[in-house]
Amino acid sequence: MNDMKILPEDLAAVMEHDPAIIDEEDAVNYHTGLHAVAMYRESHDLWMRGNRKEARAINYKAHMLTGADIHPGATIGRSFFIDHATGVVIGETAVVGDHVMIYQGVTLGGVSTSKGKRHPTIGNNVVIGANATVLGDIKIGNNVRIGAGSVVVKDVPDDCTVVGVPGKITKRKGVSVDTELRHDDLPDPVKEKFSELEKEIKELRKRLEHLEG
Repeated sequence: MNDMKILPEDLAAVMEHDPAIIDEEDAVNYHTGLHAVAMYRESHDLWMRGNRKEARAINYKAHMLTGADIHPGATIGRSFFIDHATGVVIGETAVVGDHVMIYQGVTLGGVSTSKGKRHPTIGNNVVIGANATVLGDIKIGNNVRIGAGSVVVKDVPDDCTVVGVPGKITKRKGVSVDTELRHDDLPDPVKEKFSELEKEIKELRKRLEHLEG
């Protein structure tokens, strides 16, 4: 399609991260995430050159073909990978860094109707799980993982994992998190808090038994 701009780095990201892909020809012909990114690239170039109507036409076509709605005004870095395009929404003033992976249903949305910066800024090497929502003019640091279904409305520093509604930060003691998102291996802050409370109750019981003894 002449309205797609497939960059080698975007194609390489698909080949690296999607085990379901047969080969590069398969990716170029049938990978909807790659198509969504490639059509965004073309629409963004037109948008930046002032051809707003043409850019919006490609944006609309991409939405109809792939299920993703990536505004041509958004700024997206190198090696951008969408695992499945369906339901992905990226707003006009969103800024996305390099080597970012997002899954189906992710929204980088706004919470304001103002014309200014109203969408998130995403750092480098970030992974955002399926159906996660990141809202407002907030900053997500480098090497951050956002778990599936999470809702993030506050800034997140580097090297953190965020899970839950609203999103809660779990730091990894200064160690950078792995960029691979394991949906079955995410911290549970509620469970961790219950564990802390159980530990405190046990300590209190021991003290009480000692005093009574």
